[in-house]
Amino acid sequence: MTQVRKDIPTRGQEHADDLVELLEDELNALYAVSRVLSHSLNFRETLWGVLKILNDIGGLHYGMVCLVDQDSGELLVSAIHEQDVKPFEKVRYRPGEGVVGTILTRDEPWIVPRIGDEPRFLDRLGVYNPDLPFIGVPIRIGEAEPVGVFAAQPSPGDFTLSRHARFLEMVANLIGQSVRLGRSVAQKQQELKDERDNLRRQVKGEHGFSNIVGHTHVMKVVFDQVRQVAKWNTTVLIRGESGTGKELVANAIHYNSARSSRPFVRLNCAALPDNLLESELFGHEKGAFTGAVSMRKGRFEEADGGTLFLDEIGEISPAFQAKLLRILQEGEFERVGGSRTIKVDVRIIAATNRDLESEVQSASFREDLYYRLNVMPIYMPALRERAEDIPDLSGFLVNKIAKAQGRELGITDSAIRVLMRHGWPGNVRELENCLERAAVMSRDGTIDRDVINLTGLEDKLQPGMGTGLSNSKVDLNDPNLDEKERVIAALEEAGWVQAKAARLLNMTPRQIAYRIQTLGIRVRQI
Repeated sequence: MTQVRKDIPTRGQEHADDLVELLEDELNALYAVSRVLSHSLNFRETLWGVLKILNDIGGLHYGMVCLVDQDSGELLVSAIHEQDVKPFEKVRYRPGEGVVGTILTRDEPWIVPRIGDEPRFLDRLGVYNPDLPFIGVPIRIGEAEPVGVFAAQPSPGDFTLSRHARFLEMVANLIGQSVRLGRSVAQKQQELKDERDNLRRQVKGEHGFSNIVGHTHVMKVVFDQVRQVAKWNTTVLIRGESGTGKELVANAIHYNSARSSRPFVRLNCAALPDNLLESELFGHEKGAFTGAVSMRKGRFEEADGGTLFLDEIGEISPAFQAKLLRILQEGEFERVGGSRTIKVDVRIIAATNRDLESEVQSASFREDLYYRLNVMPIYMPALRERAEDIPDLSGFLVNKIAKAQGRELGITDSAIRVLMRHGWPGNVRELENCLERAAVMSRDGTIDRDVINLTGLEDKLQPGMGTGLSNSKVDLNDPNLDEKERVIAALEEAGWVQAKAARLLNMTPRQIAYRIQTLGIRVRQI
């Protein structure tokens, strides 16, 4: 009986040793692949890193990952280990086309012992050795249809082709999970981008030109100024009485400028004393004063790259004016309690209802700050100066109130004529408040003359109002005019003399008196 010396390995032992070495290489490669897939955020770089590991450790060369394009359904080469293959991104395969397309449609691994002998091999990349084997496996996500193909060219061996194919399947499963995660992240990013774009469009719509209502000459001047100044980074000073819509103009300038995607930060300077105003604008360091438990950025830092709207700028004290002047001139400041100089890029839009010229003369407002702010002045006219805009403004505000109340609202012509006869010392803000009160008091959603009168608005012609507004004639034969509105229009045209109104309507005095009573018209006392 022949004895086998233990120190001389048999052919079976050599085979087993090779298998153990192969398994160790595969485990090391799988571990390295899993680390790459879990650490990199760039999907293309991640795939190339996987293919490099398989080339260096796993004995799989010219690794290639093809993924299905979700729009066309074609296989696109997404990564290949030989990065100098140009332009590999343009290489694509239809399902069932060539070896790669066939692997996708068959949805199963394919081992080709010598790729040069396979008639379906298209060699579009021009990198594979025709004398070596070729292995391709589908990339799957769960039980769904394959989303791609993973292929490589191993070195020849007695038993390694099937082992390599099994190993490729394991790696393909890892790649599939990475594809699933990548697509999920891409979908979330697209959803966030769409939401961001929708919010930008919504904000721009809410704060754009459409919210500044008016067609009078003075408002056309404002529109032209706003459109022009929005193109540049010029400092703007919006002048006008309280309630004229200065903040709307500031919004329109910002959201129609190149800074529209950056922050728009507001601060009412009249609402805070100097010490708090300094902290609000410049921020403070931790421990700068009692209560400063942490560092806090100021409005200038928050608005970096965007726009800072300083409302009621005329209310700040002379002492604080000097601090504000420095940042407007230099674009830099220090937080309260800090020593580090911070530079910012901020566009300033200021607003005031004060007569700054008089305050400069009286030395209560710094002349140098005045000229720094008054680079591009925009004057917002009072509502009494543009009474012809009241019909359009009323319709706009009624629609706004209707959305807030969640119901349909309408306003009659007679109600608008009452509004046009008022002096509006509170400007557009007073008009909005009046219409909101009227909407609350309207049971059926119609704001008519009587509802307006219930708000406490006095129906009379104010000094300085054009007589053409109060005496503007209504077409009494307009078929769209209901009976109550027609009678009210005739009474207004007749100066509330019923006999004269009756003649305008081809009625008798008794008939119009009956109409007034049955329609519930409150007769205006002259």
